Amino acid sequence: MPEVSASPRFIAFLIASLILAVTPGPGVIFVVTRTLAQGRNAGLASVGGVGLGNLGNALLAAVGLAAVFAVSTTAFIIVKFAGAAYLIFLGIKTLRTRSTLTTVPRPRSASHVGIFRDGFLVALLNPKTTLFYAAFLPQFIDPSAPPLPQNIALGCMFVAIALCTDSIYVLTASAMAIRLKARSELWPYARFVSAATFIGLGVLAAMASPRSLK
Repeated sequence: MPEVSASPRFIAFLIASLILAVTPGPGVIFVVTRTLAQGRNAGLASVGGVGLGNLGNALLAAVGLAAVFAVSTTAFIIVKFAGAAYLIFLGIKTLRTRSTLTTVPRPRSASHVGIFRDGFLVALLNPKTTLFYAAFLPQFIDPSAPPLPQNIALGCMFVAIALCTDSIYVLTASAMAIRLKARSELWPYARFVSAATFIGLGVLAAMASPRSLK
C-alpha cells in the first residue's frame, strides 16, 4: 500500500470523492429503496454489497479491464445487459411479492446474505462504474510513483467514503420510514413504488453508453 500524504493532490481527491459520493445516483436510489421496503438492516446490507461491488470495479479498472470496455462494445454490452436484467428481475420479484393490504407491513425477514448479494451484483455488473474509476482516479496519481498501487489505494478510499455517505442515506431513509408508518394507507403502494424503482434503474442501465460515465 503506497504512503499517502496530505498533499494538495490528495486533498483534492478527498473533496472530489466526497462530492461525488454525496451526489445521489443509482447506488443511492437502490439502497434507499431497499431501506424503505425492508428496513434499516436490509439497507445497510445493501450498502455493504454495493460497496464490495464497487471495490471490485475499482480493482478491475486498476488492472485495465476498463480499457477492454472502452474499446470492446460487445464486452460492454454483455455486462451492461446482465446488470440491467438483474435490476429488472429484482423489480419483478418485488412486484410479485404478496403483501397484506390492510395493515402496515413489517420489514420482510429476507436473508441479509441475499440482500448483500443483490447489492454486490447490481454494483459489479455496471461497466460504467469501472469506466468511471478509470477516468477519475488517474487524475490524482503521482506520476513519480508506481500507478497500480496508487490506483488501488485511491479506489479503496473512494469506496470507503461512499460506504459512509450511503450509510447516512440509509439511516435517514429509515427514520423517514418510521414516520411514514403512521400513514398506513400509503403502505399498500410501497411495493409498486419499489418495483418501479428497480425496473426504472434497470432500463436506465440498459441505455448506458460507454461514453457516458454517469
